[in-house]
Amino acid sequence: MRQVAAVTIHTAAGTPNRGRMRFLGNVVPVALGRGGILANKREGDGGTPRGTFRPRRLWWRADRHVRPRTLLPVRPIGPEDAWCEEPADRHYNQAIRLSGSQGGDRLRRDDHLYDFIIEIDHNTRPRIAGRGSAVFLHLARENFGPTAGCVAMTRPAMLRLLQRIGPRTRIIIE
Repeated sequence: MRQVAAVTIHTAAGTPNRGRMRFLGNVVPVALGRGGILANKREGDGGTPRGTFRPRRLWWRADRHVRPRTLLPVRPIGPEDAWCEEPADRHYNQAIRLSGSQGGDRLRRDDHLYDFIIEIDHNTRPRIAGRGSAVFLHLARENFGPTAGCVAMTRPAMLRLLQRIGPRTRIIIE
């Protein structure tokens, strides 16, 4: 597998919460945050952050899918896996483990949106409270409805992307 150098994501003309993703000659439709692409991302604003990011790892539902081919580090999603979206918490914008009774943004969902999650390095070094958390590339709803700030695509597009990206790939959202 050859690692692609860059993936670019642009807003579609006239529709701020839809876009196009380009990599190695592929152009695929994506859903964006309900707030469109924002240069000044804030927690809860529904915006997809503008900037250049790197993929950190793939999280995947091993109970639903075989492990996809990818150059990224891979981690199966377990029932306790979640993401901290509370700006006052010391684990803000990091993966956490929750017991069955605890609330939080669980990565193991009944729908299929998080069957494949590409974690990116948005707001990680340094982590700044309130600047946005849990910004992922994941699967889209059937109608390509807007996300809470992530970039979402079809399963076939995700699998093609996973075969071509690695830790040094730049994800450019503009």
